[in-house]
Amino acid sequence: LDPNDIAIALGERVLKITGPSEEISARVGRLKQYQAMLDDAKDISSRTPFFCSGCPHNSSTKVPEGSRAYAGIGCHFMVQWMDRETSGFTHMGGEGANWIGEAPFSTRPHVFQNLGDGTYNHSGILAVRAAVAAGTNITYKILFNDAVAMTGGQANEGGLSPQQIAQELAAMGVKRIACVHDPKEEVEKTTFPVGATFHTRDALDAVQKELRDVPGVSAIVYVQTCAAEKRRRRKRGLFPDPDRRVFINPAVCEGCGDCGVQSNCVSILPLETEFGRKRQIDQSSCNKDFSCIQGFCPSFVTVEGAVVRKAKAAALALPALPDPVLPPIRGTFNIVVTGVGGTGVVTVGAILAMAAHLEGKGAGVMEMAGLAQKGGAVHIHCRIAAQPADISAIRVAVGEADALVGGDLVVSAGAKTLGLTARGRTRAVVNGHEIITGAFTRDTEFRLPTERLALALRARLGEAAVQFLDATRLSEKLLGDAIYANILMLGASWQAGLIPLSHAAITRAIEL
Repeated sequence: LDPNDIAIALGERVLKITGPSEEISARVGRLKQYQAMLDDAKDISSRTPFFCSGCPHNSSTKVPEGSRAYAGIGCHFMVQWMDRETSGFTHMGGEGANWIGEAPFSTRPHVFQNLGDGTYNHSGILAVRAAVAAGTNITYKILFNDAVAMTGGQANEGGLSPQQIAQELAAMGVKRIACVHDPKEEVEKTTFPVGATFHTRDALDAVQKELRDVPGVSAIVYVQTCAAEKRRRRKRGLFPDPDRRVFINPAVCEGCGDCGVQSNCVSILPLETEFGRKRQIDQSSCNKDFSCIQGFCPSFVTVEGAVVRKAKAAALALPALPDPVLPPIRGTFNIVVTGVGGTGVVTVGAILAMAAHLEGKGAGVMEMAGLAQKGGAVHIHCRIAAQPADISAIRVAVGEADALVGGDLVVSAGAKTLGLTARGRTRAVVNGHEIITGAFTRDTEFRLPTERLALALRARLGEAAVQFLDATRLSEKLLGDAIYANILMLGASWQAGLIPLSHAAITRAIEL
C-alpha cells in the first residue's frame, strides 16, 4: 500500500471526525496533488532485477517448447520477467499446490514447478507431499545452489545435500528422479536413491521432455552452486577457480546477440565500434559459467593461464578545493540515494547514518532494496536531524527530498524517485554513466534513453539544481575499479554542498 494513499485516507477521516481544519485540509490537498502527479508520471526506463552473471537459474529455469512452469519464493522468481513461459507463484511452501487445484480444470496435462533448496528445506517439502498424495502430474525442479542467495548467501537451514533431498523425495513416493548438474561440479552418485539418473546440464531439455510424460510427481534435482557464492568462496580459496577466461574478438563479432540468448548473462555488454555494435565480456563481473560459448560463434576466444590485468589508478593532483557551505538542517534534512543493487548503495546510507551519529546528530535510514543484490533499483531514504527526537518518520515523503545522490541515471530519473523531489527544494548530483540493464540480454538493439532521462531530471528540478558526472569512468580511471563509484558520488555530493555533515565525520564513518 502506498503511504501517500494511506495518509490521504487518514486525513479525510480525521476531518470527518474532528471537523474542519485548514492545516489538515491543506496537507491532504497537497498530498492529493503530488499523488496525481505520480499517477501521471511514466517511467522512461526501468531497472528490473536480473539474475547475476553465471547464475544457475540462467540455465535451470529453461523449459521445453510447449511447456509451462510456475515460479516460487527465491531468486528464480525473476524468471517471470524473462520470456521463459514461467508465470504465477505462491507463498513459501505452497509451490505446486496451486496446480493440484487447477489441474482438473485445465487442458494442460503437466507443469514444471521451480523450487529452491532453501525453500524446500523450509516448507516446500509439504507441497511436494501434497502433490504426491493428490497424484498430480507435475515435475518439481529443485534448484540446489547451496545458498539462500536471495537474502545474502546464508547456509540452508538443515543443511540437506542433493543426495539427501533425492532420498527424501523417493521416500515420499516420487517415482522418477533425475539429477542434472553443471559439468564443472561433479556429484557423488553412490548415495542417490536407486533408479536416479544423472545428466549434465546440456541434457536438461531432453530430461524435461522425458519427465513431463511421466504420470504423477517426478523431480529434477538441479545442482549448480550460486554464482555469487562461487565468487565469495573463490576469493577465500574455498571453491575451485577454473584457469580459463573467455573473450570476444570484436573484429570477428557480428553483434548478433546469440551469446546473450544462450547465457542470459548480464556480463555480456554492448561494445560500440566504427563498424557497428559488437559484444564484449565484462571480466570484472564474469563468474566463469561459460554458457555464452554454447552457440556457434567464431568470435569467442578462450584463454588458459591468463590473469586479468588490473587497471592502475591514475596519478591525481587535486587543486586546493574550498570547503563547501553545508546546508542547514531545518527540522530534518532529507537525502535520497539511488543506485543499482549490489554496487554499495546501502553502504552509502550506512556511512551517512554513522557520520551523523559521530557528530551527535539524529539519523534515520530506510533501505528500499527488495531484490537489491540482483541489479535492481535501490532507494535509500535518510533523514538527518539535530537530535533523534526531531525525526518522526524515516521514509522521505512525496516532494520532501532536500538532496538526491543519484548513483544511477535510470533509477534517479524514474517516476518513483522524481515524485520524492520538488523544484526549488531538491538539489541533485547524478552519475550520468550508462549502466546497461538486463533488457539487453533479450533485445540486441536495446539502448538506454540517456538524454531523455537527463532531461526529465532537469525539467523536474531545474537546470541549475542538477549536476551530472561520470562517476563510474572516474572511479575506473582514478581508483582502478568501478566499484568505488558510489563512494565517489558521496564525495561529489558533499563537495557540492548537498550533505549537512562534516568531512571529518564522513571520513571517520568510512573508516569504521
